[in-house]
Amino acid sequence: MKLKQILFMFMMVIAILSLSPGVYSHVRNPQRSASSQSDKSVESFLGRWDLTLKAPDREYPSSLELRQESGQLKAEMVGRWGNARALPKVEILSGHLIFVSPKEEEDRPEDMVFEGTLVGKILAGTVNGPNGTIWKWTGQKAPSLKRSSEPKWGKPIPLFNGKDLTGWKMAGPGTTVWKVEDGSLVSPGNGPELINDSKFEDFKLHVEFNCGANSNSGIYLRGRYEVQVETDSIEEPPSHHMGGVYGFLAASPELPRKAGEWQAFDIILIGRWVTVVQNGQTIIDHKEIPGITGGALDSHEELPGPVYLQGSEKGHIAYRSIVITPAEK
Repeated sequence: MKLKQILFMFMMVIAILSLSPGVYSHVRNPQRSASSQSDKSVESFLGRWDLTLKAPDREYPSSLELRQESGQLKAEMVGRWGNARALPKVEILSGHLIFVSPKEEEDRPEDMVFEGTLVGKILAGTVNGPNGTIWKWTGQKAPSLKRSSEPKWGKPIPLFNGKDLTGWKMAGPGTTVWKVEDGSLVSPGNGPELINDSKFEDFKLHVEFNCGANSNSGIYLRGRYEVQVETDSIEEPPSHHMGGVYGFLAASPELPRKAGEWQAFDIILIGRWVTVVQNGQTIIDHKEIPGITGGALDSHEELPGPVYLQGSEKGHIAYRSIVITPAEK
């Protein structure tokens, strides 16, 4: 066979193969294969994550939610303090996650740039700490906390004896301290938090409170989810107002502020679903709390935790008749 005939037949075979649908599609369209791999890689990162930042002095709880909207990756974060906020940058490249918390939110001269990868089911990585230090951080998927049945309630347990701080401890900075006055716990204003010694999972909680003018505090459920107690946040978003779960759930209806008057909350927490009744009126009706509040004691949402009263904000708020009724196991 002559050389020209051999070359002609060879070219015909190549042409036929190139026209055959589906043949060698992974070779002809490597971009489709790479896209499929990328989508699968991104999928494993999506959802809610409970984070722990490991600084030299202590561990800081945090949380992150990653989702896709119209093909775009979005991130929302609760940092060491404050409420959930959208992040300006997040990307996943070849299984490597990068997200940025702005310096304005972190009270830092530079942005905090988080980098991490999946190690099994755990997110692990590093972030730039202050003064050139490097912090490590880890994350695990936030639990659903769905219960298979309605709880059976146990016996009510008073958490405050009306006389002293027995069963409570103070934690955090501040020169002023919590005091017991006229049978009530009184917040210090810009002082330490007040944390109960006992830990609970699901419970009903009754608390009576009296807010001074222009004051702020909060009741942390399991030490992680803050129900707002305040008379100073009217200019802030609705979830920061009285009775809201800070940064997530607003009271509806929102009742009028009553500085100087005794009021009451009756709160039910089952899993991550909360009901808040203020002065006999339901203001949050069995709503899901998406994640922890800034200022949480930890991010281990699957574990029982204590009730704690916020003392680090301004003004004075008095608490009395603090009674918890735990669910029986």
